[in-house]
Amino acid sequence: MLELRPVCENCAKPLPPDSEEATICTFECTFCADCVRDVLQGVCPNCGGNLTPRPIRPKAALEKHPASTERIVKPVDTERHRRMVDETSS
Repeated sequence: MLELRPVCENCAKPLPPDSEEATICTFECTFCADCVRDVLQGVCPNCGGNLTPRPIRPKAALEKHPASTERIVKPVDTERHRRMVDETSS
């Protein structure tokens, strides 16, 4: 079951469970849409995979299976990330 992490790992922007701005990779690294577009170029800085919109859990299910409250914040080294994206796209 998805954790539904509460913040963007890069900028710490709040991403509540019903946020349409939340994106995740296959390992559930979580980023806001602004960081995905402006910083990450659609690529997860942790695994190199793509980032897709995070599903919104229905309210009844959220009551039984609440979202995570653990904040994971690891600002991205933009130069290192840019090199990784360049290497994987060539």
